[in-house]
Amino acid sequence: MAVCEILKMGDPRLLRVAQRVTEFDSDGLHLLVSDMLDTMLAANGAGLAAPQIGVDLQLVIFGSNARNPRYPDRPLVPHTVLINPVITPLGDAEESDWEGCLSVPGLRGEVPRWAQIRYTGHDQYGDPIDRTVDGFHARVVQHECDHLMGKLYPMRMRDFAKFGYTEVLFPDIAADEDD
Repeated sequence: MAVCEILKMGDPRLLRVAQRVTEFDSDGLHLLVSDMLDTMLAANGAGLAAPQIGVDLQLVIFGSNARNPRYPDRPLVPHTVLINPVITPLGDAEESDWEGCLSVPGLRGEVPRWAQIRYTGHDQYGDPIDRTVDGFHARVVQHECDHLMGKLYPMRMRDFAKFGYTEVLFPDIAADEDD
């Protein structure tokens, strides 16, 4: 449908707490999901939250069916539309790993996240979603859902010595991102 402009860090709209979706299976919601998917794919993203395109709703999409040049060594994640999500950590274990963000272009940082989570919510039709995941899948869900609370990944970082430009930290990935 349409590739939307992705807001960048510093835009105050990225700091808002998003509103709950109250109407499912509507033409407007389906169009928004389609636009978000087009935008995410055009930017080689692993996920996208509605606030990143200036829409103040609790809606995230994520997933990949092919190797993503921004995350070449990561496992595939099923394409998912997740609305009004609730994340529950399963245990106290955390894992730190590198993250990037379409709203923080050209930078990567090491971010701690819950190692295993359960997430619930609904898809665009109002059907319930209830999954238990770990690893990269859990990281992507937590990253995208942070956007719904007005958080960007640098706000979660504990060690800014592990924050920098992708082209310096990961030159092979940075070359692929330019393609």
